[in-house]
Amino acid sequence: MLAAFSMKPSPTPFNPFPYKPPTTPNKQSYLTYLVGDSNIESLGANANELRLKLIEYYPTKEFVNYNYGFGSTNILSLPDRLNTETTYKNSKFPPILKQGFDLIIIESFAYNPLSEYQLQEGLKKHNEILDQSILQIIKANPNAVIAFMTPLAPNSKSYAKGIYDLSAEKRLEWVTERKAYIQNHIDYAKKNNIPLINVYEKSLDANGDGNLRYINKDDNIHPSNEGITLMTQTIADFIYNNNIFPK
Repeated sequence: MLAAFSMKPSPTPFNPFPYKPPTTPNKQSYLTYLVGDSNIESLGANANELRLKLIEYYPTKEFVNYNYGFGSTNILSLPDRLNTETTYKNSKFPPILKQGFDLIIIESFAYNPLSEYQLQEGLKKHNEILDQSILQIIKANPNAVIAFMTPLAPNSKSYAKGIYDLSAEKRLEWVTERKAYIQNHIDYAKKNNIPLINVYEKSLDANGDGNLRYINKDDNIHPSNEGITLMTQTIADFIYNNNIFPK
């Protein structure tokens, strides 16, 4: 006679999508991490302009921002910033997931695309890293809000002038690739219900190209002072208008 036995059902793998942003409790102070490349770095070590703008919106609250924007880095570097101590410009940055925070903003890294791969393969890898990272963030800090952010729109006629000697065709090719990564970041956010801070959309000119007023004229890559102000205002408006932090 065969012994009776029962089979335990296999656990259902945790699926974070569609993402459901948690409700941030009402507190005296809020901590935000900003992660990305030099576009995020341009906001300053503690994104002080953003802090001041948030104080205008929430005059009785306090805000701390940690800027993990590292120049010339791509999406493949995101897991290290989340999980291990990293060093940038002789400063050590503790792993993000070992810290408590209320909001993490992940910029697209689109200005540093995975050009070593064919475009579709690179975009696939971009999405795989986002899948992995979002799962890790939710498991480590389920009460924190995750948001995506796009960079300022690059200008197809002037991009990187003063830094790289590119033909008009090569410059357009570079911009087209970067726009593909920006659009991929937008599409990923929309598909998975991730809140999106769309700086790219706000920085287009009447012709659908990057508005030169927001771009540094020295390198034609990084934000001008007006560009930094636009980025800051867009982030602050997003937080306030979407009640990311309670009013």
